[in-house]
Amino acid sequence: MKIVFHVSFWLVAGLLGGCASTEKPKGYVPTVARFFLENGNNEGIPVKLPQSGVSLMLNSKPVITEGDIVNVDLVQVDLGKCLLFHLTPAGVRDFYRLSVSHQGRRLALQIDGIVVGARRIDGPITNGMIFVFVELPDAALPALVDKLRMTSTEIQREIKRKE
Repeated sequence: MKIVFHVSFWLVAGLLGGCASTEKPKGYVPTVARFFLENGNNEGIPVKLPQSGVSLMLNSKPVITEGDIVNVDLVQVDLGKCLLFHLTPAGVRDFYRLSVSHQGRRLALQIDGIVVGARRIDGPITNGMIFVFVELPDAALPALVDKLRMTSTEIQREIKRKE
């Protein structure tokens, strides 16, 4: 009798705990994008881009995080397809200051912990739009952009909810 009660108690507790969950099921796999600045002293975390083999030394702390990104687009430019990241107003200000003081350094894009692209900061960027070519197959880019877009929408929704 005690065993049946014990098992029943944990079964009911587990079911009720599952019902009390406020997290909504996601129809996608969250995909996190962060940008890291190249270290100017050849110190830091060494990374290598997957196709080109370009080696970079990055600072350990990201300069743009998933909370700074409001949208991502796949765009066609003269040199091919690239990702276009749109930043929050605070992210625009921070990135502008960074782009002024760190010209010549590279900004590396990390997606889910893997560095997949980099771009050189060639001047002040005032509009909060970051174009970056990624070393991934073109066929994979639309799905990646969709995941990044859904993730940034969900993160921005959570940020607004907490304000």
